[in-house]
Amino acid sequence: MTIEAPPSLRSLFLLDPDIVFLNHGSFGACPRPVFEAYQRWQLALERRPIEFLGRRMHALMAGARSQLAAYLGCAADEVVFFPNPTTAFNMVARSLRLQAGDEVLGTDHEYGAMDRTWRFLARQRGFQYIRRPVPLPVTTPEAFVEHFWAGVGERTRIIFISHIASPTALIFPIQAICRRARQAGILTIIDGAHAPGQIPLNLTELGADVYTGAAHKWLMAPKGSAFLYARREVQAWLEPLVVSFGWESDAPSGSKLVDYNEFQGTRDMAAFLATPAAIRFQAEHDWDHVRRECHQLLREARLRINKLTGLESICPDSPEWYAQLATVRLPLADTSRPALQALHARLYAEYHIEVPVHTWNNQPMLRISVQGYNSQADIDALVRALERLL
Repeated sequence: MTIEAPPSLRSLFLLDPDIVFLNHGSFGACPRPVFEAYQRWQLALERRPIEFLGRRMHALMAGARSQLAAYLGCAADEVVFFPNPTTAFNMVARSLRLQAGDEVLGTDHEYGAMDRTWRFLARQRGFQYIRRPVPLPVTTPEAFVEHFWAGVGERTRIIFISHIASPTALIFPIQAICRRARQAGILTIIDGAHAPGQIPLNLTELGADVYTGAAHKWLMAPKGSAFLYARREVQAWLEPLVVSFGWESDAPSGSKLVDYNEFQGTRDMAAFLATPAAIRFQAEHDWDHVRRECHQLLREARLRINKLTGLESICPDSPEWYAQLATVRLPLADTSRPALQALHARLYAEYHIEVPVHTWNNQPMLRISVQGYNSQADIDALVRALERLL
C-alpha cells in the first residue's frame, strides 16, 4: 500500500522540507493558518495592550475556553488553559493533602517530568509513589486493567496514569480504570498529553477526576497551549500554583478553577486564543480521515521495522493500542546514553531524519510519529536508514 499525504496538506505546514520529520509527538507542528491566527492575536495585543489585556481578555478567553470544552466533551467551567501539561499537573499534585503512608499508584510507563514531580513531593511529604511494572508486550485491555489493579492497596489514595504513554506510545484502557477507581473512592489523575487530536476524546464519558492535556501536540495549536480538566466535584481542593488577582477576585467568573489559574500575571495569551483555530483546521480538513491514513502508514512502518530487526512488537497490531504514535524495539547491544545519542545524531546528520531514540527499562527503542504532513516517502527513508545503520 502506498499512502501519500495530499500535497495541499503538506504545504500547509511550516516544517523544513529538507527534514523527514517523524517526531510530531515531542512538540507538535503548527499548520500555517493556525500559526497566522496566533500571530494576529499577538499583533492585536501589541497594538492596544491595555484594551486587549485589561478590557477584552476575559471575554476572549471565555470564548476560547468554551470552544475547547466543546471539543473535549466537557463543560466550560471544568477546563482551564495552562501553558503545558507539566505545569497543570504540578498545580494538582501540590494541592493534594497526602500524608505519610498514603500511596500514589502509577506505572513504569509514565513521563519523566511527572515521575520527578511525584518523587519530589513524596520526599517532602512522606507518601509513597509506586510505579507498577507493566511488562511488554501487552495483550488485551482486560488483562492490562487486572494487572494494574492488582497494585491497588488499602493505602492507595491516587491513581495516576497516562492515557497515551510517552515512552512506549501505548494507549491505556483509561475509562475502565477510572470507572473502577470511582467505585473504590480513589481519585484519578490522567496524563493525557498525547491524546487530544490523536484519538477521540470525551472527558465526561471518560470519567477521570482530573485530566491534563496538550493542545500544542496532536491538536496542533501553537506551542504553549495546554489545559487542565477537573470535574466540578473535585475542584474545591485545587489551589493556585501562582497566587494572583484571581484569588479573592474583584470580578469573579463563577468558577474558582478559572479565576485561580487563568490570569497569573502578564503573559502572552495568543497560543490559547489560537487554539480554536486549530480545532477548526482539523474539522475543515476531515481529520478523522487523516488520522486513519496516518495510522495505516504507521502500521506499515511498524511491520517493516519489526521485520528488519526480527524483534517482537510491544503490542498487538490494533488501533486500540496505538494511533499515530508507535514505539518499536531496536537491536542495540549498547544501550548507554552516548550510544543512543550517536544513532540519533547519525539519523539526523546523514539522512535528515528527526526521530527520537531512547530506552525504556533499559530496552532501546525508536518512537515514530506520523502526522498529516507525512508520506510513504518518509517511512521509506526511515527504513532505508535503519537498514544501513543497524
